[in-house]
Amino acid sequence: MSDAPAAAPASSEAPQGEAPSKNALKKAQKEKEKAEKKAAAKARELAERTKKEAADAEDVSKDSYGELPLTGSKDFKPTGIVRVNLDDVANNVDEEITFRCWVENARVQSAKLAFLNLRQNLSTIQAVIAASDKLSKQMVKFCGTVSTESTVVVTGLVKKAPEPIKSASIQDFEIHIKKLFIEVKAEVPLPLQVDDAERPLPAETAVGEEQKDEQKEEGGERPLVSLNTRLNNRTLDLRAKINQSIFVVKSGVCAIFQEFLSKKGFTLVQTPKILGAASEGGANVFELKYFDRQAYLAQSPQFYKQMLIASRFQKVMEIGPVFRAENSNTARHLTEFTGLDLEMEFQEHYHEVMGVLEDLMLFIFNELNVRYKRETDLIRGVYHVDDFKLPESGNVPRIPFTEGIKMLREAGETLGDYDDLTTPQEKHLGRLVLEKYNTDFYVLDQFPIAIRPAYTMPSPHDPKLSNSYDFFMRGQEICSGAQRIHDSELLSKQMREHDPPIDPNGAGTKDYVDCFRYGCPPHAGGGFGLERIVQFWLGLPNIRMCSLFPRDPQRVVP
Repeated sequence: MSDAPAAAPASSEAPQGEAPSKNALKKAQKEKEKAEKKAAAKARELAERTKKEAADAEDVSKDSYGELPLTGSKDFKPTGIVRVNLDDVANNVDEEITFRCWVENARVQSAKLAFLNLRQNLSTIQAVIAASDKLSKQMVKFCGTVSTESTVVVTGLVKKAPEPIKSASIQDFEIHIKKLFIEVKAEVPLPLQVDDAERPLPAETAVGEEQKDEQKEEGGERPLVSLNTRLNNRTLDLRAKINQSIFVVKSGVCAIFQEFLSKKGFTLVQTPKILGAASEGGANVFELKYFDRQAYLAQSPQFYKQMLIASRFQKVMEIGPVFRAENSNTARHLTEFTGLDLEMEFQEHYHEVMGVLEDLMLFIFNELNVRYKRETDLIRGVYHVDDFKLPESGNVPRIPFTEGIKMLREAGETLGDYDDLTTPQEKHLGRLVLEKYNTDFYVLDQFPIAIRPAYTMPSPHDPKLSNSYDFFMRGQEICSGAQRIHDSELLSKQMREHDPPIDPNGAGTKDYVDCFRYGCPPHAGGGFGLERIVQFWLGLPNIRMCSLFPRDPQRVVP
């Protein structure tokens, strides 16, 4: 241990007997001011805490609002309170109800008044909260500042609105809030405002250019959000009432399709979507690794539907995914869509099947008008779409392909007798049919055989035509169908002569061709694109709007 004297501590004090220096005085003054500021800040903090505690103690509504713990994260005893649907508020006038909803909009009108727009499914209602002896200003502020899209549980009194509330779908009633608890708070800011998804898409999207950036509306104040932006934030986009309505209608089409055909004796089937070899010529198929070998995604259930007819199933139907590796970046093409397929035995003529298909679609259209009028009117109102004009049962225009060519030529189009129609020509023909027959739904019959699949029955009237047909809505194709060849020798011949040729003994076709060697009745059918039916029924500009998470050549996420 050292015997050296300890060093004296540093000091701002001047040596004894000497006056402090100017620097020392300044330093001392700064330290004093710093200490005083620190003490003042602590005093203010204490005063504010005391004031808040006093205010909380006086908050008569402190148990009627706030944030709930995450559901399932803590033990919770059910309240037993029956939750109601907003659509039923008319049955609860002057009664207190409890319901879950989410906040479309919340705004503080004053220290004592706030308004909220609350939504549940497609229904919206205005809610009001006003400070009183029983409702605190703190609760008013809390309710008026809940973030948009937050999920809340509300208890309130249903009151008759003094005048119609135009900002809500429920216009004759409003909710006077008694309790409001946040179940799940939405982050701020949102990457996409749901309100923007309620607006019609930019005009460019109508021609399929969905990758456009956001654009200014006419007038320039508010940007239009592109379809690309919406699809990148699809879970928010799908919250829009217009989008939820699209998928309610889509679900309805499937239910009505199955309902009609079930009554006609059709059996619902599920065919494979993973194939060991490419079928139908091998074009436009997606390849995938299947264990130690190559496999393919099915382009359609066509071969299997026919094999089931050969298996003595007289009538079959299917609702399932279809995969097409077509690099088509248009407003009506997807690489994965839902097929509504059917196949059936007929007795004497393939027009028997056409009649079933026509009645099926008329049944779907008429039932959509009845069961889903609310959703249909909402969507068409946003896009200013005319009602879908329908013919009577038995009066669906069946226009021979050659007659369609003639109508287009007379209207100024240039095309050959056996040319396939382009999309603009199809739309043009749709306008001509609407003008002549006053219908948005019609059939083209007897297509050129060169533009149909190899399994299509040639026409007995003209070897260059075939017993095939397409169905159209608003001038665009929704279904392709035909009588199928049910004789193995004729089928093999047509496959070899097809352009490009198809080997009837190939890995993807042999089992299919062989099934007709054991006797198969004459049959026909068709495949509808579900998303196209929904798109053209509602008058939407882009088919991607009709797929929950669409797949196209540019998009495989989310």
